[in-house]
Amino acid sequence: MHVPDGFIDAPVSIAAGVAAAGAVAVSLRGARRELDERTAPLAGLVAAFIFAVQMLNFPVAAGTSGHLLGGALAAILVGPYTGVLCVSVVLLMQGLLFADGGLTALGVNIVTMGVVTVVVAYAVFRGLVKLLPDTRRSVTVAAFAGALLSVPAAATFFTLLYALGGTTDVPIAKVFGAMVGVHVLIGIGEAVITAATVGAVIAVRPDLVHGARGLAAPLKLRVGGELVDAPAPAAAPVAARSTRPVWITGLVAALALAGIVSFYASSSPDGLEKVAADKGIDQKVTEHAAADSPLADYSVKDVSDARLSGGLAGVIGVGATVLVGTGVFWTVRRRRSADLTAASTAVPAA
Repeated sequence: MHVPDGFIDAPVSIAAGVAAAGAVAVSLRGARRELDERTAPLAGLVAAFIFAVQMLNFPVAAGTSGHLLGGALAAILVGPYTGVLCVSVVLLMQGLLFADGGLTALGVNIVTMGVVTVVVAYAVFRGLVKLLPDTRRSVTVAAFAGALLSVPAAATFFTLLYALGGTTDVPIAKVFGAMVGVHVLIGIGEAVITAATVGAVIAVRPDLVHGARGLAAPLKLRVGGELVDAPAPAAAPVAARSTRPVWITGLVAALALAGIVSFYASSSPDGLEKVAADKGIDQKVTEHAAADSPLADYSVKDVSDARLSGGLAGVIGVGATVLVGTGVFWTVRRRRSADLTAASTAVPAA
């Protein structure tokens, strides 16, 4: 659903850019409360994983494909504020390096693919978690539902932006029906990927899933014929709960998906591209400012072998995203540590 330059006019694009900047600023502050020494590097990995999975377009209808948006996955794994930042980092890397998603439309994409998906998915997720039993399965089910609804919500929001600032004269009802119709199907794929990933992480390290915190049921012991809560075990030191195996496994998976599996992804246009071509809303699309990038269109310039070119581009993208993302999240985390240190050492005025 990467919106290119030329779909939305300048005033609405500027307004979306201002909204996106505000959302990122709020998220930078909110992420300080969500990140700690263990989750800061994992947030960078989540961004890289989203980048990799977005290269795996899957067919949803005749001549149409879809791909992960990632807002639901990021929000549930690392928190909603950090989730907005994860998607924003991915969109920035895609726009600058791979000419995917317009640069003047970056604000439109951040608000649509990042903010809207995170807000809708996390609201649905938290609501269901409160209603369902406190189990890991409930977290996975809630993740599925949140992801499923987040995609048509993003499609609806794009339609609203198009109604306000579309550059072509196409009836909004037609745009809305086509966008929501195809993105409901894409939402199913989003839900499956999100639930599978969240379930896999919960199975091995539930303590690393933001949305699963506080859901562990106490161990029961039978004493005198009655079930009682077992004494809570002493918390293992941070060193004993190293995130390195999870980080390495996740990075290897992201590299494999982007470098190898992406070659077999569907080549059909995604939902927005298909609707744009069918309804004529792409008539005023402009050339991407980074069209001459050596990595444009997810291929390495001057590498003739398509499989090798695409694979190298994917690996470079994952590496760049994990480095930039980790740098951002470590900076946010260190800022929080500095704030806490300053607060603890402050001397109250006499």
